[in-house]
Amino acid sequence: MRRVVVDSIEDQRLAAYTHLTELQLRNRLEPSRGLFIAESPKVIARALDAGVEPLSFLVEEPWLEGMQTMFDQVDEAFGPDIPVYVASPEQLKRITGYRLHRGALSAMRRWPLPSVAAICEGARRVAVMENIVDHTNIGALMRSAAALGVDAVLVTPSCSDPLYRRAARVSMGTVFQVPWTRIGGDDVHYWPAQGMKDLHDLGFTTAAMALSDDSISLDDLAARLDGQDRADRIDRLALIFGTEGDGLTRQTIARADLTVRIPMSHQVDSLNVAASSAVAFYATRPR
Repeated sequence: MRRVVVDSIEDQRLAAYTHLTELQLRNRLEPSRGLFIAESPKVIARALDAGVEPLSFLVEEPWLEGMQTMFDQVDEAFGPDIPVYVASPEQLKRITGYRLHRGALSAMRRWPLPSVAAICEGARRVAVMENIVDHTNIGALMRSAAALGVDAVLVTPSCSDPLYRRAARVSMGTVFQVPWTRIGGDDVHYWPAQGMKDLHDLGFTTAAMALSDDSISLDDLAARLDGQDRADRIDRLALIFGTEGDGLTRQTIARADLTVRIPMSHQVDSLNVAASSAVAFYATRPR
């Protein structure tokens, strides 16, 4: 690693950290030339373990010694010329807008996302995020998917990016552990019509998590997954979660095989998508 002490956050070598929005960092036409910013040693370490290429690091000086093993890993995998820009805690606070509890950032290279067919090969249970825009909810859903054994996550074209810094941080780096891709790429007209057809063609039963007159309970869904001798047994399941506030679109609900509700008390009619996805993943986990 090349350690470079920076005197000012206006240093042009820090442009990826200071002057580019996350939308600008993402290259839609050529994903492999796009970047994202990973924040905190844990998130960076999980990205490196997944083979993601770092382009540079921006680290508070007190954290350098504790990250040496990580730097050695980078040297071995990518060579010794990747720069580690060393800054003061005050400088990093000016960049991020808040005091980092884990004083490290890394600009990392995006990778071309796989096809839906490739990511779903062998998958028994997948999650679909429809148009979710809150980065915290995206990160929380990814973390729950990793913890509770979801095989893959699909993101619709209008959903925010799981690699955005806050989403990756909230996920605790599990965004690099759970296979995911964007269904339909950036074609906003692909979902739900063609995207749902793709899932059906791959043999998935689609379950829209929503309240409706004909919805079944999550307990009933779990029983269909467990029942070896049931005529309505489900072999491959796609759980679909909607955006904050409005939930799933009417078009998605109409095309789903099932509509599923979580039984609740005290006249509570819904849960935040981060909470509802965790409940659904746990209830449908492989026994």
